[in-house]
Formats: sequence, C-alpha cells, structure tokens
Amino acid sequence: MSHFTTTDGAEIYFKDWGKGQPVLFSHGWPLSADMWDTQMLFLAERGYRAIAFDRRGFGRSSQPWDGHDYDRFAADIAELMTHLDLRDVTLVGFSMGGGDVTRYIARYGTDRVAKLALLGAVTPIFIKTEDNPSGPDRAVFDGIRAGLLSDRAQFIKDFATPFYGVNHGGKISDGVMAQTLQIALQASLKSTIDCVTAFSETDFRPDMATIDVPTLVIHGDDDQIVPLESTGRVAAAMIKGATLRIYEGAPHGFVVTHGDRLNADLLEFLKH
Repeated sequence: MSHFTTTDGAEIYFKDWGKGQPVLFSHGWPLSADMWDTQMLFLAERGYRAIAFDRRGFGRSSQPWDGHDYDRFAADIAELMTHLDLRDVTLVGFSMGGGDVTRYIARYGTDRVAKLALLGAVTPIFIKTEDNPSGPDRAVFDGIRAGLLSDRAQFIKDFATPFYGVNHGGKISDGVMAQTLQIALQASLKSTIDCVTAFSETDFRPDMATIDVPTLVIHGDDDQIVPLESTGRVAAAMIKGATLRIYEGAPHGFVVTHGDRLNADLLEFLKH
C-alpha cells in the first residue's frame, strides 16, 4: 500500500490511479478514500490521474492522538502534493473534506491548483453562531459526540439513514449501508470525535476570499446533514465566479445516490 510520513510523524495512506492531469479527492466524515472509488475509476479511465487519501485517523492511515484540526489537515494535503509533485491539480472536497481543500488554498495558495470543487461541503461555516443564525445548534454536535461515545457502531448505522436520504424515500442497497459502516469503523474513535468539533466549529469565511481558481459548488437541496441554504449556497456566493449546481431531491450522500450525474459534472468541469 502507498503511504507517506508527514512532518509530525503521521502515516497517510493514499491511492493513485491513472495518468494525466491530477484530481485530488478529500473524503467526508467518517469515511475514507474508498468513498471515491466510482469517481476515481470513471476519471482514470478517461485520461485523468485520480488520487485520494485517508485523512489522519481514518481508513488505513495511522491514528495519531492529536492533529485533528484544519491547519494540520491542510498541511497533510500540502505534504502529499509535494511528495507526489502534483501540479495543475483539481481539488475535490466532500463534506468536511471541503474544509481542508479550502484551508489548503488559504494557507498555501494556488500555484499547484487549477480548479476547486466543493461537494456538500461544510464551508463557509457550519455551526449556528450569532453571525451565522441558520446553522445547526451546538446541541446537535454535542449529541453526535455523545452518540459516538455511547455506541459508535449503532450511531453510524443510524446516521447513514439521513445521510443517504433513506428516511425521505431514497433507495440505497444493503451493501452500500454495510460498506459505510465498515469504512467508518476503521477510524480511530478519538479522531472521529475530534473531527466533529473541527468540521462544526471551524470558520472558513476568511478563506473564501483567497480562492482564485474556477470553482464548482454542488449541493443537494434535500441535504439533512449539511443544509444547502447555510453552506453550499452561501459558499458559492462568497467565491468569485463560482458555479453552483443544486441536485434536486439529493441527500448529503449524493456521491452515491447521484453518482452518474456527479461523474458527468466533474468531467465537464475538468474539460472546460
């Protein structure tokens, strides 16, 4: 398996498929690089180099005790890009992964970056605050942390229902539900809990102004996890020249439920 060691000693796993212009994928919580297999295969078969990594503490990466903050996540991406000498990269971030690719640009610039795609992302800020009144209450995230501590396996199993919109009539196979749980349970419990704080409380609003590459924002309008109106729509309005595509009736997990449409949209974005 392919790993590299970060400057603070974490071992980061990555998969690297195909040849051509690179596309680097950052996964959502509490998943791993495996969530991107369909997109990676689709793009690699069409002349792109598809790369995805397991965030520290998740999947096949090591499980450090600390470093679960967006400055460190961005540093991990920067070090991976340097390790592979990636240039002219399209960064694709889903859910909490939208935060680390955004923070990467804010901290390291776009010398190596050609384009950015934010998919169901937590940017620009997720939690409810005085100046972000439409976000979820802090109690929601307290409940997530408590559920993980009490019975992580059952919490993640239940979480997958609104994630894929099953409670709103969405159709997902038993296999996908089983794989989602299997991937999530590979992660460190500490990392899983710490990342709830990171993705809910990090304010990316200052980062939005640093994005100076073509940006595609995709969000489902039936996202029960990261609501469109307080995240995707706001992010698209804050990023100069961004294109917003709303998937009608799509849940948070539209990477699976609307995979064919997403693949087509990503390919079109990469080509133009």
